Amino acid sequence: MDLSLREARSRFETDKRIYERATLKFHGVDGFDVYNPSIPFVWKGQLYIYGRVEKPNDWARSWTGLFRNSGKDDWTLVTDSIHCHHQQLEDPYVAIIDDVFVLGGSHIQYEGGIVKTFFGYFYRGKELDDLRYFTTGPDCMKDIRLVEMLDGRIGVFSRPRGPEILAEFGCESLVGFAIVDTLDELTADIIQSARCIPELFGPGEWGGCNQVYQLEDGLLGVIGHQCYYSEADGEPLSVYTNIAFVFNPATHKIHDHKIIGTRPCYPDGPSKLPRLTDCAFTSGIVKRPDGLCDLYSGIGDCQAGRIVIDDPFKGHEYCGSLSGR
Repeated sequence: MDLSLREARSRFETDKRIYERATLKFHGVDGFDVYNPSIPFVWKGQLYIYGRVEKPNDWARSWTGLFRNSGKDDWTLVTDSIHCHHQQLEDPYVAIIDDVFVLGGSHIQYEGGIVKTFFGYFYRGKELDDLRYFTTGPDCMKDIRLVEMLDGRIGVFSRPRGPEILAEFGCESLVGFAIVDTLDELTADIIQSARCIPELFGPGEWGGCNQVYQLEDGLLGVIGHQCYYSEADGEPLSVYTNIAFVFNPATHKIHDHKIIGTRPCYPDGPSKLPRLTDCAFTSGIVKRPDGLCDLYSGIGDCQAGRIVIDDPFKGHEYCGSLSGR
């Protein structure tokens, strides 16, 4: 992104093209918000989505629920098995690796009634109601993402964040990339040691990957979030934008880094806190038959939305079972 994120945001709002927008409806969870979902996915002929389920006045006290499609932008909680739902797991995402379904999310650890730390948890299996935990990411790291590559190996995107990152690089978080041969090789040490991708975030910014797509030319299409602090009427804001970029695993470089969505792109709605009124926490895209893409996102940390946008990876062919084709 040649411009600063603020400048790129201003230009995006002037030039953006949003063809359709909707707020997702979730049933079977009365009294709870559902937000920061996975992308929708087809598994054994059924369309599903995972969502972060949380009471409106709670924070970091979520569970991840599985919802079955019950209409356009309409989802109903699966009640067939308790094993479809994952306690104390937030911001779910999905991947398919060697025909195995993988669910990831953040687990928050409390001590003395306050948040002590958090980890990425990973589950896998051949049945959605029988996913088994298999590994944990590094301490204090969210937004770890996996993708099956053309040669069968697994690309791993990390997201270290903390005061030491800010002191050394000037941004609040980084994104790293590593490769493992199998899911059994995925460990906290491998993720922690992933080589940093340069020039993603500017001073004071943070962000991460949310969904990764293998492209037929060997490149990886990354849908993520990029954020900065701002204010409105003297009140602080944490601004989250939806972004895309193409990553070349051979050269470890990115190109076509751009904003693809912001909170005003989605329908109006509430926010969990005043500082989150400009928050769109990205889920990912689903390719449509008309060549456009559905972009899914959490909005305001209390709802989930969908917008229709131009394909951010136009000119590249998608491959893999989560490509939407």
